[in-house]
Amino acid sequence: MKHILVPLGVVLVVVWTLWNLWNLFRIAGGLRDGGWRRPVWWARVLSVSLCAGLLAWVWGLFTGGLDVRDTCLYLRHENYDEAYRKAHTEEFSKLFPLHNKCNADYDLVPAWVNPTVVILAVVALVALAVLLRFAFARLVSPSRKEHQS
Repeated sequence: MKHILVPLGVVLVVVWTLWNLWNLFRIAGGLRDGGWRRPVWWARVLSVSLCAGLLAWVWGLFTGGLDVRDTCLYLRHENYDEAYRKAHTEEFSKLFPLHNKCNADYDLVPAWVNPTVVILAVVALVALAVLLRFAFARLVSPSRKEHQS
């Protein structure tokens, strides 16, 4: 089952990313023509921010490579402190904030990853709040047929 789900997940993320690249152009156009006043614009912002946040998080998650020791020593030319890593094992297994340190001073996760994930999560929450406001306004406002009577 796993051999089917992983490729399917990868394909879905790739398709979602391509769709969100298209959405970036639509968002920019909506800024020019007032499209930001419509719910679909905010749905695009929500989708783009979630996708970009996921991609940044995945980038940070896999920056250490499969062998952290080799990555530290041979790719980054940093000392690998095994005692430090053993003492802080739980820190490196957390989902957020991401850290994957070679030693006490050098983190393999780029410094931009965690702030980017937070900023994009805030943008997603704002977009979701605006979408909920649109939905609430639609539920509360009287229907158009009632206005015509």
